[in-house]
Amino acid sequence: MPSLEGQIIVVTGSTQGVGEAIALESARLGAAGVVVSGRNAENGKRVAEEVTGIGAESLFIEADLADVDATQSIISACDERFGRVDGLVNAAAMTTRGTLASTTVELWDYLFAINVRAPFLLTQGAVEIMRREKISGSIVNIISVAAYCGLPHIAAYSATKGALATFTKNCANGLLHDTIRVNGIMLGWTDTPNEDVVQKQQGSPEDWLSIGEEDSPFGRLLKPY
Repeated sequence: MPSLEGQIIVVTGSTQGVGEAIALESARLGAAGVVVSGRNAENGKRVAEEVTGIGAESLFIEADLADVDATQSIISACDERFGRVDGLVNAAAMTTRGTLASTTVELWDYLFAINVRAPFLLTQGAVEIMRREKISGSIVNIISVAAYCGLPHIAAYSATKGALATFTKNCANGLLHDTIRVNGIMLGWTDTPNEDVVQKQQGSPEDWLSIGEEDSPFGRLLKPY
């Protein structure tokens, strides 16, 4: 069983879904501290309390990753509280729908701000601390199989994940001699609370999940919990 004994882990998008599951599992694996971050303060405080209940120290930071200052405050707050960063998981992302024809410049820029610029800023900040503290750290980017192509109704989202995949490989190469590992996880369609909201917003039937799972090779979507 892998161990995060004594480590400080930052997880963005950890107020629900994949990010929440990673934050809680980090605590179970022995992390000394877990930074929970997201826009939903109620959910964030709940997750932070669960992290504490498992046995790790927690810090919740409410942040909108579309804002540069708010994004950079996550790493600086972690440094102020714990004095180090051992691991960063960039799990936050927006999946707002839009085809080539319907995607506006505003939506394109918004998705790139959250899905690409924010991981860049967070990685930049985390690496600075890892180098300062001589930490052989780890950075994990939650990408998506949409990076390879993507469905027509997620044009901008697919482009952001393609960009994040390339950024991940570039960082892995660039940080090789710092012994900082950078990896990406290409997730498929995942059953999360946010996916349920998005599906219903776009007019999918109430039983969209069961329909989707019937068409999936293993008869289910990915389950973070």
